[in-house]
Amino acid sequence: MEIKKFSFEIHGDKQGELVSLEEMKNIPFPIRRVYYIYRTEAGVVRGKHAHKSLEQVLICIHGSCRLKLDNGRGETEVLLLDRPNEGIYIANDMWREMFDFSPDAVLMVLASEYYDESDYIRNYQDFLNYVRKE
Repeated sequence: MEIKKFSFEIHGDKQGELVSLEEMKNIPFPIRRVYYIYRTEAGVVRGKHAHKSLEQVLICIHGSCRLKLDNGRGETEVLLLDRPNEGIYIANDMWREMFDFSPDAVLMVLASEYYDESDYIRNYQDFLNYVRKE
């Protein structure tokens, strides 16, 4: 399973640090939607779905969390997101679960498409069936 991890350039001085994100430059798709997850209670697992066409980059801009990726073909990987200048690219057809959020975690998601419920696969067995058909 190929995981694409991005390290974004940090611009900083004694005044602080800045990370710039630009579509089709350091983000590999047009950005249609940005959202963030925060105040996630201990023990909660977020995500638990896949997308048919949507691409995403996940960046934990504060705190930390873990990301489990599953391609439906027997390969899974768990990654720690704990740096605001690093992002993980998630292609379509990839089951994702976010968990183990620190109390101060803020997970930002950049998405290639607007919200479309019909693009989601929310049942894991349906996801496995979908991947096997391709």
